[in-house]
Amino acid sequence: MLAPSVPAVFSRLAAFVFLSAALCTGASAAQVEVAGVKLEDQMDLRGAPLVLNGAGIRYKTIIKVYTAGLYLGKKASTTEEALAVPGPKRVAITMLRDIDANELGKLFVKGVEDNSPKSEMVNLIPGLLRMGQMFADQKQLKAGDTFTIDWVPGTGTLITVRGVPQPDPVKEVAFFNALMRIWLGPNPADWKLKDALLGAKP
Repeated sequence: MLAPSVPAVFSRLAAFVFLSAALCTGASAAQVEVAGVKLEDQMDLRGAPLVLNGAGIRYKTIIKVYTAGLYLGKKASTTEEALAVPGPKRVAITMLRDIDANELGKLFVKGVEDNSPKSEMVNLIPGLLRMGQMFADQKQLKAGDTFTIDWVPGTGTLITVRGVPQPDPVKEVAFFNALMRIWLGPNPADWKLKDALLGAKP
């Protein structure tokens, strides 16, 4: 049997490289679907690669309110681990129903109050007032609307609504951690959502 010619070998090698690249690209573009909302399992935030730690649904009684996904620099299975992970982080939220944005802002403030030591609240009030006003300015969030809460070292907590970054990031990491405790704290907004964000299997 004749050995393959040099061009044939290179042709096969090129095909193998192309197939490998395609498979890698497909893997990096993998998605997780929650209540019809697709979340990338990996993303880049300000040059830092993040992985989807977990995602789930916020229920109010039996009503689906929004989906939430938690992105970290590395996987974490406890609240303490998630708060301790260095670098950028993101909570990504997609609304599943129309809601008064001012009311949602009030619920977030209550979530912070329910999960933060009273000794910390005095330092959190300026950021909470700013966040409450931001939600009040939005008037209403509709099903399908998205917003993200990012921690960016050197910048602070940056909230982006419908793709539009809101002004005046809060620079203290304690504020971002207080927001994360809305979902991951001792009195979370939704216990099943807490478990899902920390990577628990349904």
